[in-house]
Amino acid sequence: MSALVTVTFLPDGRSIQVRPGTTLLDASRRARVSIRTRCGGVAGCLMCKVTVAAEYESSLNAPPAPEARKLDTLLDEGVRLSCQARVKANVVVTVPEDPLKAAIRKKLAEQQAEEEW
Repeated sequence: MSALVTVTFLPDGRSIQVRPGTTLLDASRRARVSIRTRCGGVAGCLMCKVTVAAEYESSLNAPPAPEARKLDTLLDEGVRLSCQARVKANVVVTVPEDPLKAAIRKKLAEQQAEEEW
Protein backbone atom coordinates (compact mmCIF):
# COMPACT_ATOMS: atom_id res chain seq x y z
CA MET A 1 0.00 0.00 0.00
CA SER A 2 1.47 3.35 -1.02
CA ALA A 3 1.85 6.24 1.37
CA LEU A 4 -0.68 9.04 1.18
CA VAL A 5 0.28 12.58 0.16
CA THR A 6 -1.32 15.84 1.25
CA VAL A 7 -2.87 18.31 -1.16
CA THR A 8 -3.63 21.77 0.25
CA PHE A 9 -5.92 24.14 -1.63
CA LEU A 10 -5.53 27.89 -1.23
CA PRO A 11 -7.09 30.32 -0.50
CA ASP A 12 -9.48 28.03 1.44
CA GLY A 13 -6.65 26.28 3.26
CA ARG A 14 -8.41 22.93 2.93
CA SER A 15 -6.20 19.86 2.89
CA ILE A 16 -6.86 16.27 1.99
CA GLN A 17 -4.75 13.14 1.87
CA VAL A 18 -4.86 11.16 -1.36
CA ARG A 19 -2.96 8.37 -3.06
CA PRO A 20 -0.14 9.34 -5.41
CA GLY A 21 -1.45 9.49 -8.98
CA THR A 22 -4.71 11.23 -8.01
CA THR A 23 -5.50 14.26 -10.17
CA LEU A 24 -5.80 17.64 -8.50
CA LEU A 25 -9.37 17.81 -9.81
CA ASP A 26 -10.31 14.55 -8.06
CA ALA A 27 -8.56 15.68 -4.89
CA SER A 28 -10.44 18.99 -4.96
CA ARG A 29 -13.76 17.20 -5.26
CA ARG A 30 -12.94 14.99 -2.29
CA ALA A 31 -11.91 18.07 -0.29
CA ARG A 32 -15.09 19.89 -1.37
CA VAL A 33 -13.09 22.64 -3.09
CA SER A 34 -14.83 23.94 -6.18
CA ILE A 35 -12.80 23.93 -9.39
CA ARG A 36 -14.79 24.78 -12.49
CA THR A 37 -14.76 22.32 -15.38
CA ARG A 38 -17.00 21.57 -18.32
CA CYS A 39 -15.21 18.85 -20.28
CA GLY A 40 -15.27 16.10 -17.68
CA GLY A 41 -11.53 16.13 -17.12
CA VAL A 42 -10.12 15.58 -20.61
CA ALA A 43 -8.17 18.87 -21.02
CA GLY A 44 -10.80 20.20 -23.39
CA CYS A 45 -12.33 23.23 -21.71
CA LEU A 46 -9.28 24.75 -19.97
CA MET A 47 -11.52 25.92 -17.11
CA CYS A 48 -9.82 23.91 -14.36
CA LYS A 49 -6.60 25.93 -14.23
CA VAL A 50 -4.80 26.16 -10.89
CA THR A 51 -1.45 27.65 -9.93
CA VAL A 52 1.37 25.69 -8.38
CA ALA A 53 4.30 27.51 -6.78
CA ALA A 54 7.70 26.68 -8.24
CA GLU A 55 8.81 24.78 -5.13
CA TYR A 56 5.95 22.30 -5.65
CA GLU A 57 6.29 21.70 -9.41
CA SER A 58 8.19 18.46 -8.79
CA SER A 59 5.29 17.25 -6.63
CA LEU A 60 3.24 16.79 -9.80
CA ASN A 61 3.66 14.72 -12.94
CA ALA A 62 5.15 16.36 -16.01
CA PRO A 63 2.42 17.97 -18.14
CA PRO A 64 1.03 15.46 -20.67
CA ALA A 65 1.23 16.54 -24.33
CA PRO A 66 -2.38 17.84 -24.58
CA GLU A 67 -1.93 19.99 -21.47
CA ALA A 68 1.49 21.29 -22.57
CA ARG A 69 0.13 22.16 -26.00
CA LYS A 70 -2.90 24.01 -24.64
CA LEU A 71 -1.21 25.89 -21.80
CA ASP A 72 2.01 26.66 -23.67
CA THR A 73 3.77 29.55 -21.87
CA LEU A 74 1.33 29.49 -18.91
CA LEU A 75 3.22 26.41 -17.72
CA ASP A 76 6.21 28.70 -17.07
CA GLU A 77 3.98 30.68 -14.67
CA GLY A 78 3.06 27.56 -12.68
CA VAL A 79 -0.38 27.13 -14.24
CA ARG A 80 -1.63 23.56 -14.56
CA LEU A 81 -4.89 21.94 -15.56
CA SER A 82 -6.18 20.23 -12.43
CA CYS A 83 -7.67 17.42 -14.53
CA GLN A 84 -4.22 16.53 -15.91
CA ALA A 85 -1.92 17.27 -12.96
CA ARG A 86 -1.34 14.11 -10.93
CA VAL A 87 0.06 14.27 -7.41
CA LYS A 88 3.39 12.60 -6.61
CA ALA A 89 4.18 14.29 -3.27
CA ASN A 90 2.77 16.86 -0.85
CA VAL A 91 1.64 19.93 -2.79
CA VAL A 92 0.00 23.32 -2.28
CA VAL A 93 -2.11 24.71 -5.11
CA THR A 94 -3.97 27.99 -5.53
CA VAL A 95 -7.45 27.85 -6.99
CA PRO A 96 -8.59 31.07 -8.69
CA GLU A 97 -11.77 32.69 -7.46
CA ASP A 98 -14.87 31.67 -9.38
CA PRO A 99 -15.78 34.53 -11.78
CA LEU A 100 -19.40 34.59 -10.60
CA LYS A 101 -18.35 34.80 -6.94
CA ALA A 102 -15.88 37.57 -7.83
CA ALA A 103 -18.60 39.57 -9.60
CA ILE A 104 -20.98 39.17 -6.64
CA ARG A 105 -18.27 40.14 -4.15
CA LYS A 106 -17.43 43.23 -6.20
CA LYS A 107 -21.10 44.27 -6.45
CA LEU A 108 -21.62 43.82 -2.70
CA ALA A 109 -18.53 45.94 -1.98
CA GLU A 110 -19.85 48.68 -4.29
CA GLN A 111 -23.25 48.63 -2.55
CA GLN A 112 -21.62 48.81 0.86
CA ALA A 113 -19.47 51.76 -0.25
CA GLU A 114 -22.60 53.57 -1.52
CA GLU A 115 -24.43 52.95 1.75
CA GLU A 116 -21.51 54.38 3.73
CA TRP A 117 -21.46 57.46 1.54
